[in-house]
Amino acid sequence: MVKKLLLLSTIALLAAGAACVQSPETPSVITLPVGFIPNIQFAPLYVAIDKGFFAEEGLQVEMDYSMETDAVALLGAGELQFAIASGEQVLLGRAQGLPVVYVAAWYQDFPVGVTSMSDDGIIEPSDLRGKRVGIPGLYGASYIGFKALLNAGGLEESDLTIDAIGFTQAESLASGVEDAVVTYISNEPVKLTAEGYDVRTIKVADHLTLVANGLLTSEKIIEEQPEMVAGMVRALLRGIEYAADNPEEAFSISEKFVDNLADLTEEEKAVQRDVLAASIPLWQSERTGFSDPSGWENMHALLLQMDLLTEPVDIQKAFTNEFLP
Repeated sequence: MVKKLLLLSTIALLAAGAACVQSPETPSVITLPVGFIPNIQFAPLYVAIDKGFFAEEGLQVEMDYSMETDAVALLGAGELQFAIASGEQVLLGRAQGLPVVYVAAWYQDFPVGVTSMSDDGIIEPSDLRGKRVGIPGLYGASYIGFKALLNAGGLEESDLTIDAIGFTQAESLASGVEDAVVTYISNEPVKLTAEGYDVRTIKVADHLTLVANGLLTSEKIIEEQPEMVAGMVRALLRGIEYAADNPEEAFSISEKFVDNLADLTEEEKAVQRDVLAASIPLWQSERTGFSDPSGWENMHALLLQMDLLTEPVDIQKAFTNEFLP
């Protein structure tokens, strides 16, 4: 079993990605790792950059899509100032002595689910018993969410067949190679539906509150530059709210940042608009950016159960809501 969820990369080899702070006369340049390729689901960040929300806070944000970059390790070592990551990464990092802190929730709902064909009778997590399920790998948020669903169904991994399939979930399900696949609920299910498949997704968020992607910084940055942290949080939340309220404009802005998005056919663009539309509800809550303490408690308990944490960590130091407007 993978114990560290990609948190053991050698920091020295990745130091070239460090953020730098400019003089007071120029904006602070922030390199922000996001852990994935350019994608319409990053629309709030694109909006915050394009509309000048970061600039108004004296910040120049440059997105880093290097998926191999161990952002949490670099952040904890002081080589980065901020990162986008999921809650389990924070707890695993702190267990290794990395002083990282989650300062604003982007996704309110954990965006992982298990998708199957609607006529296969997989309605509840317990229906996965005896099935063949494809998952990108036994690591990361997909694996965490999948384990949460297995728990909800009273299942062990040995009760079904699990295949590591990389990011081929849609193809693997459509071809019948897998009975079900672990997906990001605003991505693969949307694309399968657009291709004419009738699919059903069991959502983690319907069974357990967990901490999804949000903005991370370090204890040192909070202590030494709290106003910069507050500015990053304000700009991110403005981007989330503006993108949710103005999805068509957010899509147009994203065309400037996502390679080939503007060159897609109208049919292909319609699918990407559906992906954006499916993402927006995952961001929204009564208080944008609020980090639910119960989600941290649930995540902590799950990681301990999975032996990804060998001993408890202080949850209260892992997150804060003090920077929310």
